[in-house]
Amino acid sequence: MDRLVLLTGWAGRVGEAILEALHTEYEWRLFDREPPHTDGPGEAYVGDITDRELLTEAMADVEAVIHLAGDSRREASWDSVLTNNIDGTQAVFDAAVAANVDRVVFASSNHAVGWYETDERVPALYRPGGPLMLDGTEAPRPGNLYGVSKVVGEVVGRYYHDEYGLSVANVRIGNLSRGQPPQDYERGQAMWLSYRDCAHLFARCLEADYEYEIIYGISDNDRKYYSIERAKDVLGYEPQDNSADHED
Repeated sequence: MDRLVLLTGWAGRVGEAILEALHTEYEWRLFDREPPHTDGPGEAYVGDITDRELLTEAMADVEAVIHLAGDSRREASWDSVLTNNIDGTQAVFDAAVAANVDRVVFASSNHAVGWYETDERVPALYRPGGPLMLDGTEAPRPGNLYGVSKVVGEVVGRYYHDEYGLSVANVRIGNLSRGQPPQDYERGQAMWLSYRDCAHLFARCLEADYEYEIIYGISDNDRKYYSIERAKDVLGYEPQDNSADHED
């Protein structure tokens, strides 16, 4: 446990899944805008992700960053996503370069491609053998302003990879939930990501050899319209869960 990882937005569900499984695998430094409700497995920094002075302090001696912080509401306003998601993400990448960090793992979202779910494709899209499979090479089509901010975050990461040589993985996270996937919600089953698969995927983002990647963060569901083949091939992702195993 000698590799220091900065985890922003650690108090949310994705951070919970990561730390639950990986708290002893790395040395953690934790960053969130609210004081923690419970003690985390590392030194905690409380502040806004756009506070560059605090971010620089938190980034010292860090080898990798998992960046989760931001406004995750699908109805978030432009002012909010501009400040918390776009400016905040650029601040993280900037601080990472200044601190000589090797890689940044960026929590993108399924909302970056939400407009592929057109009325003509739904609900067949959510069923095995559906009309479309997204693999990360398609053009982004965000479904809301939150999705727009995630697309911008991916492009910011592309720039910092090309300009400064950072390794960058963008994880378009699906429907993360503890326990069983939703039983009466086909879309939720198609994009389900279990807690243990989530933690394993982010661990592979920390460990694998890559340059710049956009990959989908879901379990190995029979129902899916996101391909996880790139995550398997490049990252060594080996998901253990399948929403079909929980169907009545």
